[in-house]
Amino acid sequence: MEAVTARGCLCGTPGCADMITVQNDAVHHPQQYTKGKIECLDYIMDQNFPFLAAQVVKYITRYRYKGKPVEDLQKARFYLDRLIAEEEKK
Repeated sequence: MEAVTARGCLCGTPGCADMITVQNDAVHHPQQYTKGKIECLDYIMDQNFPFLAAQVVKYITRYRYKGKPVEDLQKARFYLDRLIAEEEKK
């Protein structure tokens, strides 16, 4: 397995600033979400995104790495369109 660097992996505390190296883990630290200095999930939780917005962030974050970029961008658009519709109702 390829080693990746992830933030706060061992203690499980959201936003933990301890940097450690862990083995690529498809459940706890999927490779497509551990690019850069912060995991996608940590950012979503820190910003307290609602479900639809979180899905947009997730698919935009991973589209270059998961292997199906157009499909992930289409999924992001699906959730973004739903989010826009919800916001327009307000």
